[in-house]
Amino acid sequence: MLSKLLPVILLILGTGGGIGAGIMLAPAPEENHAASGTDPSHVPAAVAEDSSEESEEDLREYIKINNQFVVPVVDRDQLTSLVVISLSLETAKGTSEKVRAYEPKLRDVFLQVLFDHANMGGFRGAFTRSDVLEPLRTALREAAQKHVGKGIYDVLIMEISRQDV
Repeated sequence: MLSKLLPVILLILGTGGGIGAGIMLAPAPEENHAASGTDPSHVPAAVAEDSSEESEEDLREYIKINNQFVVPVVDRDQLTSLVVISLSLETAKGTSEKVRAYEPKLRDVFLQVLFDHANMGGFRGAFTRSDVLEPLRTALREAAQKHVGKGIYDVLIMEISRQDV
């Protein structure tokens, strides 16, 4: 009986710990400029002149998806490990409100892509190799574009770790 409850207990503890760590370590939005010592309302004249020629990079923004994703890895009906992953989106500038509005749907879609990747063995062995992660990035990007629109340029994997049970 205990052997059946242990994976569930570990999953709950891992999820709770990940969410708690994410909440505790996330900086408040007001602290971002204070911590870096920059004031967004004050732009030096040299920078203001250069900003008239906006590059493609200036037309993009990065949106961190709140909370980590916890993905169970199951082998032969046994929980073998948990993968914790943090994602961000590279989007067109001005898309953040739309992304925040769709975030519950995005989380659901991203979890399904992550579960499919885990079920195909994507988190076994050397799961951080670029040839293993590239199809995952592509699937996440396509899922985001399907539900939010073409304003999504990429899905960035910010952190990934696997804890074997």
